[in-house]
Amino acid sequence: MLKRRTISKFVPKLGLLVGTGTIVLAGSPAYADTLREALIAAYQTNPALTGARAGQRATDETVPIAKADGLPSANGDFGYQENFLRSANAFTAPLRQSTAGGSVEVPIYSGGGIKNSVRAAKTRVEAGQLDLRGTESTIFANVVGTYMDVIRDSAIVDLNRANVGVLSVNLQATSDRFEIGDLTRTDVAQSESRLEIAKGDLETARANLIRSKENYIALVGRVPGDLQAPPPLPNLPGSPDEAADIALVQNPDLLAAKERSAAAEFDIKTARSANKPRLSAYAQGRYVNFHGTLGGAVPGANFVQEQSTAEVGVRATVPIYQGGRPSAQIRQAQARSGQAYEQVIAVERNIIAQTRAAYSSWRASERVIQSSERAVKASELSLEGVRAENSVGNRTILDILNAEQELLNAQVQLVVARRNSYVAGFSLLAAMGRAEAKDLGLEGGPLYDPKVNYNRVKNIIYDFQSDPNPTPEASRTVDTPAQKADIEPLPVVK
Repeated sequence: MLKRRTISKFVPKLGLLVGTGTIVLAGSPAYADTLREALIAAYQTNPALTGARAGQRATDETVPIAKADGLPSANGDFGYQENFLRSANAFTAPLRQSTAGGSVEVPIYSGGGIKNSVRAAKTRVEAGQLDLRGTESTIFANVVGTYMDVIRDSAIVDLNRANVGVLSVNLQATSDRFEIGDLTRTDVAQSESRLEIAKGDLETARANLIRSKENYIALVGRVPGDLQAPPPLPNLPGSPDEAADIALVQNPDLLAAKERSAAAEFDIKTARSANKPRLSAYAQGRYVNFHGTLGGAVPGANFVQEQSTAEVGVRATVPIYQGGRPSAQIRQAQARSGQAYEQVIAVERNIIAQTRAAYSSWRASERVIQSSERAVKASELSLEGVRAENSVGNRTILDILNAEQELLNAQVQLVVARRNSYVAGFSLLAAMGRAEAKDLGLEGGPLYDPKVNYNRVKNIIYDFQSDPNPTPEASRTVDTPAQKADIEPLPVVK
């Protein structure tokens, strides 16, 4: 009979170890995909991540926009006018005129509105940078999950394929023994039934593998190759309390919520400035040229055909009544600040629950791995014993079939547990704020630093400064082939 292969033939052990290094795979075949390569590809080309970076660059521009309200503004106007139809009594009206003027206004005091508006914008930029870190972490967690899904489902396909091969051989052997009267038709029917069920399970496993491969393509942007076992995860905590304590300090989503709450407090101060006086200095001038047409048909008229005016001054604006708008804006800002406070607590609750749940899932999966490894060994021994006892007539064909199924179930459970353990461990690191590009030691190009763009644009005051129109950064997957889950041909039974 075909000897069943153990789980170690299909998936290397994915146990989690506490280490201090970054993700490194040594000695991997050059043709194989590693987890590092998958993460780098997603980091560089995933549209959710590249889109989030573009969104953050848009947020960066809110700072120079807010600063612009506190900077001098200058305007110029030019005009030319032909008077084709004049009033009958307008004897001196000009036939044509050209005008030119300009003004400069310098804000001096705005009740603190501009200052607090700039502070709010800067704080929201910091919140956006933290959100970008959170997006990185989420994308990486999803990549790890689908990477492990492909490994898991590939192993399950191989296990089910091997099971179909074993059951095919069993059916042939049962049929041969039936022909010589050693077994009954019932034994043959039982063997045939288990084989057909196994074939159905194999097709289901293949469909699951195809789905996992397509998900991998959607996240990573390329077809998965021969995925290699991932490296151990570093710096996993020793207790759920330790994990939660770290998460409360380092989780980017929580830090971003706190920054948004701080920005909302600046919004209240900005709204209060609407009731305060405003002071500005100004200078303006105007030039008018009537092109010798001022005076019209008046005999002996001698009018000055060019006029110039200029003035400078200080303008103070004192709000007296604005229809209740300022008080409504203040209350609105206060309500939004209260909402931001509550959102901080909501995020904090979710982070604590997520971290503790991930820790529990990781530890439970580790224990399931240990139990499943023992179950696989016991099932292999049991199957060997049942077959031996069947050869001397102490066990039935159904006993062999049941033992085969128990071994398959134990092997599949082990594969699933190893996948769940790694994914839960990585999710735990993500909840703790330790699953970003800088934490994983990714290589393959410089890491994206959102502060570079912010520092570039925050002090730009030139009106005609712009960037080239953007082009897509993410890779498309329309040209990738539809995935398959091909299996080795089943053994030919003669």
